[in-house]
Amino acid sequence: MTKPHVVQVGIASYEQQKARLMAIARGEHKPGRDDPKIWFSSMESLAQVLSSKNQLLLEIIAVSKPASIGDLEQLTGRRSSNLSRSLKTLQHYGLVSLSKEGKVVVPRTVYERVEINLDLLAASRWQSGSPSGHDGHAAA
Repeated sequence: MTKPHVVQVGIASYEQQKARLMAIARGEHKPGRDDPKIWFSSMESLAQVLSSKNQLLLEIIAVSKPASIGDLEQLTGRRSSNLSRSLKTLQHYGLVSLSKEGKVVVPRTVYERVEINLDLLAASRWQSGSPSGHDGHAAA
């Protein structure tokens, strides 16, 4: 059995994300293999993107592997405009890929599992300019 393709998701304000990126650019922080690859500015925004409806949509795409967005419309019973909006949001966050194959767009899930990486002390570490915690691990 193959290991599932997993993505780490982080929660940080825009300012915290910017401070983290600047620390990386200055060479003060090297992202680890398990660091988040996808960032949300709040738990609320994560909850909107990974709503129950969108989780079901991701599952249907992963299991059914629809040949087109039209097929996905039939599988989900969702209207084209609603489905398109959801897919564009999921694509924006890197959770879905939409590839043009001939005359149709084919949706695919990028990951099989999403893990939330919530560092409760990250705010104080990044704002103080120190990208590492008391235990020597890099902040998410």
